[in-house]
Amino acid sequence: MSDRLDEIKDSLRLVPLFSDLNDKVLTHLAEVCQEKSYDKDQHILHQEQSGDNFFVIETGSVKVTRLAEDGREAVLAFLREGDFFGELAILDGETRSANVITLTECKIQTINRREFLDLLDHHPSVATALLMELALRLRKTDMHLEYLTLSDAEGKIASILIGLAEENGTYKMGDVTLGNMPMQQDIANMAGTTRETVSRMMKKLEEKNWLTRDGQKVIIRKYSKFKEIYQLKF
Repeated sequence: MSDRLDEIKDSLRLVPLFSDLNDKVLTHLAEVCQEKSYDKDQHILHQEQSGDNFFVIETGSVKVTRLAEDGREAVLAFLREGDFFGELAILDGETRSANVITLTECKIQTINRREFLDLLDHHPSVATALLMELALRLRKTDMHLEYLTLSDAEGKIASILIGLAEENGTYKMGDVTLGNMPMQQDIANMAGTTRETVSRMMKKLEEKNWLTRDGQKVIIRKYSKFKEIYQLKF
């Protein structure tokens, strides 16, 4: 049990919110965490569902979505190990603002509302880090909406690739590798377009020698120049 507790502490330590907490507080958090496992393509949260838990991804990845009135799915974000979600319902007591669906098998640590609010009360650094993360997510959402409005199809797909690169890309010799790329339908839902358009635009970027694809991996060539040309600033 002690080894598992240490593993949970190590997982929590990777979350930027908790990086400044001392070992005693992290130990307490690890002790109150409730562990849950999910299969691929399983709902963790449902839009408009009530809830009082904060979630930390220990292993695996998820997508955050909303359903429009016509039933279409809009992908808002992809989250991976060390990311968190579920904070809004904790803070305002309202229902969940989005769906969260697993992209892979996932191991999730949950912290109940009372414990999380107590943590914010007693550790201002966590509250400050949470505000900074919420502000960053809001800026990214605003920028994403702007480019969906102003960009053509190629620009929309490029903007999403850049967003993925900034969050999870591996840099080497001026190139950025994106491993475990989202499905093209998920990218289409994020860009507000069709899977066929995503496929066509990815091929176009390949023909321009910006991209190389290798299975689920995508390599963005000359990343700084790519980012400059598509005029995105993160």
